[in-house]
Amino acid sequence: MSGPSTPKFSMSKTVPEAARRNGALRDGSRVVPEETPVAFTFGGSTHAVMMATPGDLEDFAVGFSLTEGIITDPDQIEAIEPFADAVADNLGIDLQITLRDEQNDMLRLRRRHMAGPVGCGLCGIESIEQAVRPTPDVSASTLRLSQDDVVKAVALLNGQQPLHFETRAVHGAAFYVPGKGLIAVREDVGRHNALDKLVGAAARAGFRGCDGAVVVTSRVSVEMVQKTAVVGSPVIIAISAPTALAIRTAEAAGMTLIALVRGDEFEIFTHAERIKSGAVADVA
Repeated sequence: MSGPSTPKFSMSKTVPEAARRNGALRDGSRVVPEETPVAFTFGGSTHAVMMATPGDLEDFAVGFSLTEGIITDPDQIEAIEPFADAVADNLGIDLQITLRDEQNDMLRLRRRHMAGPVGCGLCGIESIEQAVRPTPDVSASTLRLSQDDVVKAVALLNGQQPLHFETRAVHGAAFYVPGKGLIAVREDVGRHNALDKLVGAAARAGFRGCDGAVVVTSRVSVEMVQKTAVVGSPVIIAISAPTALAIRTAEAAGMTLIALVRGDEFEIFTHAERIKSGAVADVA
């Protein structure tokens, strides 16, 4: 994979505000995250436009391509070229992704257009069947985590979110490998975008999904489970609660879904047999 150096885009901005403190309004300022349209263009045609934080763009391109099933390996991307593009009074980003010939031909057969705002990972798809697409089975994974691993993974993520600490307005996603800790952390205003960026970062670093668990700061919706399964991870750990469909999907896929992690307390909704007591776990 090759391409020009990535343009630098601001991830946050300081804005003026009036804040009520101790019963009175006072002028001040606050740091807020940037949000911009990011287009994924393959072979000259825009495949999707996501509202996202303009950082880690190569990771985003690779991760989106993987979780959407456009590629199965980062090496199937020949080049990624980010271009700034003026959109009204704002700056958009066009990620022009060049696939190798075989993947490009396959994409032409399944071409569809969608638009995904921050709050929805399935907006713009063309059929109910696409929304409930088959989720890969991860039940064969031999990965085991200890209860201490679950607590540690979330605690580590809480300490490695610089943009969240600055703005209190973005989601985080991390990949936790027993014995190694967090090998990648990514942030974005959209929880699906943060996960796609994480998938891309881990894949580019040579880590396989089956090596560890996905950790997220958001709720667990069905598409979060689907994306986790696509990359082969058998465990998803979340700070917030899951939806009923996410639980059913994780159960059918053989995935361990852990949520509502608060300190050393958490709830396991599916396949609890993968979580062992004590501080020692096994790695596949």
